[in-house]
Amino acid sequence: MLTKDLVAVTLGVGLDPYLGVFHRSRHSRPALALDLAEEFRPLIADSVVIGVLNNGEIGPRDFVRRGGAVALTGEGRKSVLRAYERRLDTAIRHPVFGYRITYRRVLDVQARLLAAVLVGELPEYMPMVTR
Repeated sequence: MLTKDLVAVTLGVGLDPYLGVFHRSRHSRPALALDLAEEFRPLIADSVVIGVLNNGEIGPRDFVRRGGAVALTGEGRKSVLRAYERRLDTAIRHPVFGYRITYRRVLDVQARLLAAVLVGELPEYMPMVTR
C-alpha cells in the first residue's frame, strides 16, 4: 500500500517511479518509490502492523491458511486498510519546515524535496525522521 501511494506521489511531482537511486531499476519494479518507502517503512507501514496487532484490531480470526501460505481474510484486510488510512491522516510536525502536516502530505513533500535535489535546486536530501 505504501509503495502504491509513493508511485502515485512520484508521478504527481513529475518523477519516474521506475528509475531508482538505491533500488536497481527492473521491468515493472517501481525502484524510486521503493527508495522513498525505505524512510517511511518504520513510520507508516511497521507502525500500522504493530498497532493493529497490539490493539487487537486483527487476530487469529483474520487469517486463513491456503496452499501452505497464510493470508488475511476480507475483514482482516479491511481492518489493516482502515488502520493504514488512519496513520496517513495522523498529523505530525515536519522536522525540516516545522509546520504540522499529515503523513499523507509528508509523502508528497519528501518526493518534492527529492525532485529538487535531483534537478540541482537543493544540495542534499533531508529524509523524514521523527526523533
